[in-house]
Formats: sequence, structure tokens, C-alpha cells
Amino acid sequence: MRFVTFASPSPGDAPRVGRLDGGTVLDVGFDGDMVAFIEAGAPIAAERAVPGARLLAPLVPRSFRDFLAFEGHLLNAYRNLGRAVPAEWYDTPVFYRSTGTTVTGPDTVLPWPSYSAQLDHELELAAVIGRRCRDVRAEDALGFVFGYTIWNDVSARDVQRRELPIGMGPAKAKEWDGSNALGPCIVTPDEVDLDTLELEVRVNGERWGGDRISAMHHSFGDLIAYAAQDQTLLPGEVLGSGTATGGSGLELDRWIQPGDVIEMEAGPIGVLRNTVGTPNRKDH
Repeated sequence: MRFVTFASPSPGDAPRVGRLDGGTVLDVGFDGDMVAFIEAGAPIAAERAVPGARLLAPLVPRSFRDFLAFEGHLLNAYRNLGRAVPAEWYDTPVFYRSTGTTVTGPDTVLPWPSYSAQLDHELELAAVIGRRCRDVRAEDALGFVFGYTIWNDVSARDVQRRELPIGMGPAKAKEWDGSNALGPCIVTPDEVDLDTLELEVRVNGERWGGDRISAMHHSFGDLIAYAAQDQTLLPGEVLGSGTATGGSGLELDRWIQPGDVIEMEAGPIGVLRNTVGTPNRKDH
């Protein structure tokens, strides 16, 4: 199934949880947001079509955890930075955390933060946790996934270069209103084949990069198991694969510009499309 959060054409209506049937949005009859829907076991009451519905971010996550699982991305990025991939990366699927309030959805304008002059897209697949889990084995961890969505982890690269040597973060390089685009829907695991699923990013219609999920050095099972050591993961938490090979401008030394249209595609999940906003520089 493909689940969405949508806005109805009626002014003043609160966002609702729905299901996509082809190109039609069906209201599933649940009074609550997507996280509550997932936590309740995804109950579907009487469905009704909603003409003119507009898709929003499929959920506002309880949290984001973002990993670095694609060796190809790291090799490309580190080569451009004149560095080698740390040996520890091959053994440890580390992550950083961010807040779900930074999320935006499909067909929105990505805000360009006032404190950055160099913005970058990052193509990722995200797993949405469906059930509480703690101390799970990697081989069992996918059983706790509610579904998958596309994540554009937008990055302020100039800020990131200043922050990372300090040894904390990334912080403001990854976190401002609208810095995390999710969508267009959450697809349940029965419709996603992780062995064959391919990710692709296009900028203004031109393919910039992409890779198969099977190329991840650390699998989603590994990521979930690592995060869940001595810690309970809750329904509605999001874990990202990290950037797919060729999925960022950093790797190519090509940089998105205001007005560019970024399209990220992943099989049955569809296309996450956003337009890059205009910088609003401030004096500091």
C-alpha cells in the first residue's frame, strides 16, 4: 500500500491520512496524523475518494536518524575533499539525529537558508519504524519497518565545512525549516524489493546520479539494529540510508541553483519533486 498525508481542497480542513489508489487519494477514515495512524496499527475504515487533494510530507517524524551506508558516495565525496574514507566506517554504521519539525513535502519550494551560499541535495531512501523495537538483531530488524519513502536531505555545504572539524554535528548545515523533504508517499514493505530498488536524482530533467539499494555497505537491518542497541525506537521514527552514489552535487562538483527542479525517484514510491528557493542573505 501507498500511504500519504494530504490537504483537502476545503479551506480550514486539517491534514488527513490517506491511501493512493493509482492517482486517486482515498481518505482512510482515521482521525489523527500519520504517526498516530502507524502507532495504531494502520487501521483503515470506510475509504472515500478526495478530488483535488494535495499531497503533503507523508509524516512529521518523531525524529530523523541519518546514516552513511553507500561506499560509492563516500569515495566520491572524500576524493573531492582530498581525504580517505575512515577505516572505522566499514565496521560502524554511525548516524546523526535531527528533529522532525524541519520536514517539508513534495512539490514545495526548498527554503535556502540565509546563512549559506552553497546548497546541495542528497538522495536517500528512508525507512519508517512501525513498531517499538529494542535490541533487535539485524536479520530481524526489517520486521519493524512500516514502510519506505524518499528523503532529500538538503545540506548547506559551506556551513558543513566549518562545523565538521569541531567534531559535533552536523548542526546548522542540516537543520532549518524545510531542510528535510520527504515523499511523496510511504510504501509498505510488501511492495518494495530492496534487492532491486533503484534510486535516481534528476536536476532540471538531467540525471545527476543514483544507485541500487543493494549497494549499501550497511543494510537497513544493520542500521536499525545499531540504533536500537539499549534504546527503544518508536513508531514514526525515520532512519535514512545516507546519500546514494552520485546523489549529491558534492560528488560531482556541480551545485544546484535557485529555481532548479530536483526530482528524486524510487520505484513504487514515485517521484519526490521540489524547486530550489531563492537565497535570502542576511548580514552577520
